[in-house]
Amino acid sequence: MDIKIKVKEILSNLLKVKIDELKDNSSLEASIGVDSTEMVESVIALEKAFGVKLSPKEITKSSSIEDIEKVIHSKIG
Repeated sequence: MDIKIKVKEILSNLLKVKIDELKDNSSLEASIGVDSTEMVESVIALEKAFGVKLSPKEITKSSSIEDIEKVIHSKIG
């Protein structure tokens, strides 16, 4: 499973943006202007999709797709 692609698909569907708008190295806030409510929804969706528990400190508006991928990868091994 490619974690980065799945993260992008989940966030794209949830936040209603095109996958190519989700930049690997840019923060979610900078690349698509995600707000706090959207971040909470995103964390919940990612937890369900990957079967992991994520803390709000691990995934924030300043996180990039690569940051999120690394956190999830560390949780699922």
